[in-house]
Amino acid sequence: MRVLQVSAELYPLLKTGGLADVAGALPAALRRAGVDVRLLLPGFPAVREAVADWQPVATMTAPWGETAAVLASVWNGSMLYLVDAPALYARPGSPYVDAQGVAYADNHRRFALLGHAAAALAAGLDPHWRAQIVHAHDWHAALAPALIHQARARRGLGGTTATTVFTVHNLSYQGVFPKALFDDLGLPASVFGIHGIEFHGQVSFMKAGLQYADRLTTVSPTYAREIQGHEQGCGLDGLLRTRRDVLSGILNGVDTEVWNPAVDTALARAFDARHLTPRAENKAALQRQFGLEPVAEALLFGVVSRLTEQKGLDLVLAGLPELLARGGQLVVLGSGDAELEAAFRTAAKAHPHAVAVHIGYDETLSHRVFAGTDVTLVPSRFEPCGLTQMYALAYGSLPLVHRVGGLADTVADVTLENLADGSATGFVFDGFDRAAFSAALRRAFALRARKAAWRRVQRTAMEQRFDWDSAAARYVALYRSLLSAEAVDATA
Repeated sequence: MRVLQVSAELYPLLKTGGLADVAGALPAALRRAGVDVRLLLPGFPAVREAVADWQPVATMTAPWGETAAVLASVWNGSMLYLVDAPALYARPGSPYVDAQGVAYADNHRRFALLGHAAAALAAGLDPHWRAQIVHAHDWHAALAPALIHQARARRGLGGTTATTVFTVHNLSYQGVFPKALFDDLGLPASVFGIHGIEFHGQVSFMKAGLQYADRLTTVSPTYAREIQGHEQGCGLDGLLRTRRDVLSGILNGVDTEVWNPAVDTALARAFDARHLTPRAENKAALQRQFGLEPVAEALLFGVVSRLTEQKGLDLVLAGLPELLARGGQLVVLGSGDAELEAAFRTAAKAHPHAVAVHIGYDETLSHRVFAGTDVTLVPSRFEPCGLTQMYALAYGSLPLVHRVGGLADTVADVTLENLADGSATGFVFDGFDRAAFSAALRRAFALRARKAAWRRVQRTAMEQRFDWDSAAARYVALYRSLLSAEAVDATA
C-alpha cells in the first residue's frame, strides 16, 4: 500500500514537540511492516538545508495565485517531499510564530498550501507515485482531508480516489482563523457552515480534518474517549461523538534507537534494567552539571517539558516547598510561558543547591535528565499521549503523573495490589489539585525508603515496551480496512 504522511515537523530535522518524534519514527516502522510510505513537509529552512539532493517533481499554484515547487529527496530510507515556497516558509526561528512569539498572520496560507500539496500528490502530481492513503497529522495538515473529500465528490473532474486518515495530536491547538481569510483556502463556499469547517463564525483547520477524514485517530485510547466529553472536547466534542464510529486511539511508541540507556552516548555511563548500579553515576553527573548538592540519597525529581499551563507545572511549584522539606531536589529543562519560566528561576535562586533550571530545549541534556533523576514529573491537566513518561520509564526515572490521556494508559500506580503483582511503574494521582499531587509526592518518598521495592519498580518500568512496530501494526490494520472499504465502494 502507498501512504503519504503529512506533517509540519520531523525529528531530527525540525522539532518543537512530540509531533516531530511521531513523524520521524512512524514511517520507519511502517516500512518495516511493508508499507510504501512517503512524507510531505513544508519547506522550512531546517528541513530544506538538512537534506541534500532535492529534485524537482512539479509546480503548483495556490488558490491566491502564488506558485510553489514540490521537491523530493531520499531521507532516512524514505522519499521526502518538500513544499518549496520561500516567501511563506523561509523564516528564522519557530515554524509557527515570530521572534515575539506572535503567530504569523499568513499561517492559514502556509498550512493551506501544505494541504493542497498533499491533495495534489494524491491526485497524481508526481507521475511516478500516487498515494492510496493520505495520513495527515494535526491541524497544520488538516485541510488535506477536506480538499481530498471535495475532489472525490467531483470524481471525473480531476478528482482522486485516495482515502484519508487524520490524527489528532493535541485538540487544544486548532488552527482557527478569521472568516475573512476563507477565500484563500481554495474550498467551495458550501463547506463554510456548521457541518463543514465553520467554528463559532471562524475557520477551523482542526474541524476540517475531523469533519472530512475517512478515519480519525488520536495518540492514546484514553484520549480518544476523553475528547468526546465536554471537559476535553475543546468545543468539538459534539462532532467527535457523531464520528465516534470512525475514531480510535493508537498509542504512540518510543524510538528505541534514540531512547535506549544501554547504548546512549549522551550518558555518563550506560545501564539497563539488569544493571542499575551505573544510574548512580548519571545522577551524580547531573547534580554536578546543575550545581546541586551532591547527595546520593536525595530524591531527585525532573521536569522535561514545555512550560505551559497544559503541563500542570503550577502543581509542581505549589508542591515544591514539601518536596524540598522532605530533602528532595528538582531539575527543570524546558521553556514556554514567561511567568512559569520566571517562577522556576526564582525558585532556583532561592534554593541554588536543591533547584536548578535550564530554560530552553536541549535534546542531549534531556537524555541526561531522564538517566539521572529518580522521578519524572508529568502532572498534565490533559495529555493526549505523552512521550515524556515513556522516555522516563525506559531510563528508570519513575513517572509521577496525572491520570489522564496517555499517562493513564502507560503508568501503573504503586498501589498495594500493583506492588504485589509486580505491575507498578510509577505514581498516579486523580484529582488535579495540590492535595492529590502532594499525596503522590509522599508515595514517591515512601517507596524510596524501601530500597528493594524501589529497585523492583524501576526494573518493571524499564521493561515496559511501547514500541513503534506495535503502533505501526495498528495503523496498517486501519489502512487495510480503508483500502478494503474503497474496493467495495468501487465495485458497488
